[in-house]
Amino acid sequence: MVTTVQKWGNSQGLRVAKSVLAEARIGVGDQVRVSVQDGRIIVEPVSRVRGSHDLRALVARMPKDYQVEETDWGPPVGREAW
Repeated sequence: MVTTVQKWGNSQGLRVAKSVLAEARIGVGDQVRVSVQDGRIIVEPVSRVRGSHDLRALVARMPKDYQVEETDWGPPVGREAW
C-alpha cells in the first residue's frame, strides 16, 4: 500500500486501508505503539485487557504465594441456571 503523509490540523497523519488494519489485527479505537527502528516507523497493537489494563503487568503484581479460593456469592437472585 502506498499512501501520502497529510497535514491534519497541527499534526500529520496517514490513512491506512481497512484491509491493512485487519491483517495487523488493529481496529478503530484500538491503542497502538508507534516507534522508529532503523529509520522505519513501526505501528503495532498494544495488548490490553478490556482496553485499559495489561494482563502481564497485573499478573506480575500478584504475590508469589497467592492461592486461588472459591467464593460463595449466595443463592441465585434471578433466573440463573446452576
